[in-house]
Amino acid sequence: MSARAPEHDQALRARTRASAGPLTFDRLMWASLAHSCVYLALLISAFAAGKPEPLTLVLGYTHGGLWIGMSLACILATRRRIIPLRIAAAVAVLGGIGPFFGSFEFIRERSRRR
Repeated sequence: MSARAPEHDQALRARTRASAGPLTFDRLMWASLAHSCVYLALLISAFAAGKPEPLTLVLGYTHGGLWIGMSLACILATRRRIIPLRIAAAVAVLGGIGPFFGSFEFIRERSRRR
């Protein structure tokens, strides 16, 4: 049985990657970094630029939509074993307050994998 275990693990990983579709670690990481940029623009717009409308409104809705989308995608990616639970928790729980937590976790995981 131990001789078949590595082959089985490889087959499972291949099926998981194939069924993941657009959900890959790199795509989620780049989406998280883009979300952090949108959030930074929202902070600058709201606090440093005097709340110019409709820019602040658009950035706020974009941040909210990205947070919901990233949360759902990261939960699904965790179930498919694409990302660890730690990243999904950082994105889903702390992402509404500041998506920088999730981006930091993605960068940390990327360096750990290398």
